[in-house]
Amino acid sequence: METVFSILVGLFFAVGIYLILSKHVIRILLGIAIFSNAVNLLIFTSGRIVRSTAPIIPMGEQVLPAGAANPLPQALILTAIVISFSFFAFILVLAFRAYQEMGVDHTAGMRVAEPEGERLPPMGY
Repeated sequence: METVFSILVGLFFAVGIYLILSKHVIRILLGIAIFSNAVNLLIFTSGRIVRSTAPIIPMGEQVLPAGAANPLPQALILTAIVISFSFFAFILVLAFRAYQEMGVDHTAGMRVAEPEGERLPPMGY
């Protein structure tokens, strides 16, 4: 089972990086979302995937039973989901405002600092 998840993590990373390297803002946003899901799945897979024992300490015991899933990666994933959602919402609003201001979602057309038709800044001193 962990082998399948490891392959899926690699596939998610590959697709996420491919989309992030695009020149369209929407594809970049989708790539960031897929990349964050890949990181969450990687953390989840590293915490051992078992079905036999829940990560609950029985009464009178001090440690988890042998073979129990590690609860720390699960807690980290819950935190990462909230953080990645808020980050995605922020960059989505940022991309929307950039589209409203510039009227283009292609990164090559978003060169406000280098407008076409004007002289180039000095290249040397």
